[in-house]
Amino acid sequence: MARPQVSRRALAVARGDEPADMLITGGRVFSAATREWIDTSLALADGVIAGWGEREALEVLDVDGAALTPGFVDAHMHLESTKLWIDEFIATVLPHGTTAVAADPHELANVLGVPGIVALMEAAAPLPFTFGVYAPSCVPASGFERSGAALDSSDIRELIESRGALGVAEVMNFPGVIAGDEEMLARVAAAGYRRVDGHSPGLSGRELDAYLAAGVESDHECTRLEEAEEKRRKGMWVFLRQGSASQNLVALAPSVIAHGTDRAAFCTDDREPDTLRRAGHVNDCARLAVAAGVSEIEAIILASTNPASYHGFTRLGSLGPGYQADILCFSELGSWEPDSVWQAGRLLARDGRILPGAVPPSPPPELLRDTVNIGALPHAEALVLAAAPGTRVRAIGVESHSLTTLHRKVTIEPGADVVHAAVVERHHGTGRIGRGFATGFGLKRGAIASTVAHDAHNCVIVGASGQDMAAAVARLAEIGGGQVAVLDGQVMAEVPLPLAGLMSDQSAERVSDQLRALGAAAAERLGTTVEEPFMQLSFIALSVIPELRLTDGGLVDVERFAYVPVELA
Repeated sequence: MARPQVSRRALAVARGDEPADMLITGGRVFSAATREWIDTSLALADGVIAGWGEREALEVLDVDGAALTPGFVDAHMHLESTKLWIDEFIATVLPHGTTAVAADPHELANVLGVPGIVALMEAAAPLPFTFGVYAPSCVPASGFERSGAALDSSDIRELIESRGALGVAEVMNFPGVIAGDEEMLARVAAAGYRRVDGHSPGLSGRELDAYLAAGVESDHECTRLEEAEEKRRKGMWVFLRQGSASQNLVALAPSVIAHGTDRAAFCTDDREPDTLRRAGHVNDCARLAVAAGVSEIEAIILASTNPASYHGFTRLGSLGPGYQADILCFSELGSWEPDSVWQAGRLLARDGRILPGAVPPSPPPELLRDTVNIGALPHAEALVLAAAPGTRVRAIGVESHSLTTLHRKVTIEPGADVVHAAVVERHHGTGRIGRGFATGFGLKRGAIASTVAHDAHNCVIVGASGQDMAAAVARLAEIGGGQVAVLDGQVMAEVPLPLAGLMSDQSAERVSDQLRALGAAAAERLGTTVEEPFMQLSFIALSVIPELRLTDGGLVDVERFAYVPVELA
């Protein structure tokens, strides 16, 4: 795909016939093509880099030896996982140097379908940011759950050909692709010449060969070095992920150290607002990679040039003439916190803060509200499975910093780390409820619940008490979705998420404060010991990641791709 031609005025500035809008002097300019630092000036005009070297300019800025790099690009993320609406997300990540993302809105699509995706694209379009959107490929993620909407290959093709989606988003139903399912292959084919993102945790050998042969090109689910090595050797792009819960970058960094940066990039996937404000975004990935032994130059390539190249952001990822003027200025590159951030030639952030008025408000459409339709609220008895002491059951095992669950076989007995789990369908008021058990949360009393429940986003609950589980469901229905901690029928803390039951209409600071209070209530009042208990809760329903999951249809063994009974024979 060719890079768009610059304006006639920018071309005149490149020739030296007209003055630049701004000349940034005294900087060390990163050359992505030759992987070196060049002492030169950058001339900006009409939002692009018109040329290198001295020129007349309406404004001259001396950066006094600072490092100048392209803006950072997130290779794969979900806006919904930040719990922020689009304008607040952009205002939060721009000061950290992210000027573009490739987003998969499959969370929103599971609730509202194509209209929800289009509403997001329209809200993002006027904002000072490159917000690339992929067409979700698996809505719902599998046939084991009931979502608010469903997309097929014709919907995906429409989003790409008529709405400008970049390609096909992560293909989570890898068993269907490998088996040659006609509809799944049609969804992959809908990409045409565009990209097809993958999702294939643990896939290797002949099954990986088939997945790649079907047309899938990338993966962000690698957790082990040997897995990333095999996928890269076979030509697959591997995105090194560093989210709030899944943190695989350091484990995979040796692949970059050994083999270079080809077909690799950074991504955040699912990152919560407190993590964004405290640790940063793609810049945090670069910081961690360098600490793990990746060179600074390689980190910049992984953070900017490579993801821009993969996603067809032809104007991004370089500071060469003709590229969009997305520029980061670092007085100390090792801090990985830019002093200044320009997007399309406009200074939008300085010293870690967004400038006033830099990101105009983008009010969320009414379409996103009032999406929780549970119907008749379930009683306590409907949410729990009666199991006498000594009963052996399958339980979903969770661990800190991992979204892969474990297929545990446990005995119900006093003092055991086992709690009730339930998933209540919340889109159509069907009354469908899946019930089971979970272990690893450490929860000793009360209940926690969420309408963020990847990927169908039904209402997911774990608790020691059926009464508290029922109270939690009732509260989520009342506030239009969110996350809540309940003890003795009383709400201890909550995070209202009225936008599709997934996102807040409040500031990042406000949501971060609410999330901290919620986490503290879960740990201090309910006894949870797993880190990020609500992130873990939100993923126990995801029926396309091993090993054991619970949906509104029942308990799913993902490796067998089949429902299984809770009680062991």
